[in-house]
Amino acid sequence: WIPIMFKAVVSTQSTGAHVCIQQTALDLLALGYKVHIVVDATSSRTDVDRFFAFQRMRQAGAHLTTSESMILGLAGASDHPNFKELQKIIKTEAADTNLLQFSCM
Repeated sequence: WIPIMFKAVVSTQSTGAHVCIQQTALDLLALGYKVHIVVDATSSRTDVDRFFAFQRMRQAGAHLTTSESMILGLAGASDHPNFKELQKIIKTEAADTNLLQFSCM
């Protein structure tokens, strides 16, 4: 008997952190999946809704990360064949996400 490891990546096509993404994340966590939320790739009607959705998902076991962290994590290392192209993408200045205002809560 040889154990085999599978890695599944689930991506949602919604920006509503406090509704669609939160419910999908909670459902996947309940099914035993590891869930990573790319916080700077989501939005909500209000920043407060988004913040409390992130807080709830984190408490439920989701890992919160950023797009840069996720891109580099999926690449694995600087020897990835597309690493230079990925660097160009992440070096582009991103818009302010208003997430830091809630970081102390």
